[in-house]
Amino acid sequence: MDKFSIHRVPLHPTIRQTQHTPVRSQQSFSAHLQEATQQQELKVSKHAHERIVERNIAITEQEWQVVCDKVFEAHSKGVKQPLVLMEQAALIVSAKNATVITAMDRTEAKQQLFTNIDGTIVL
Repeated sequence: MDKFSIHRVPLHPTIRQTQHTPVRSQQSFSAHLQEATQQQELKVSKHAHERIVERNIAITEQEWQVVCDKVFEAHSKGVKQPLVLMEQAALIVSAKNATVITAMDRTEAKQQLFTNIDGTIVL
């Protein structure tokens, strides 16, 4: 005959509470703020990337950095979805999600009606 063993399992498991010690940072607030602002980068949605390639829109690194800075500045002032007008392109950006939603060249933008934007950034 097989041997069976029965083990008692407590009805209420014991819960260990650990005390979290606060982590102290050696950086000052201004250093944290500067670090956070330098890491701000816009993403480009798949749709916007396709439009940029399809319409041969070229944006230099310096221009892109200006766009990023201005979008984040607009977001800090409460703008959620700005239209960014550049010399060669028009971009619709979700400042809330830090994402370029769509892009078109500037000549095409002249014929468009833009809706659902709450700010414009002219560069």
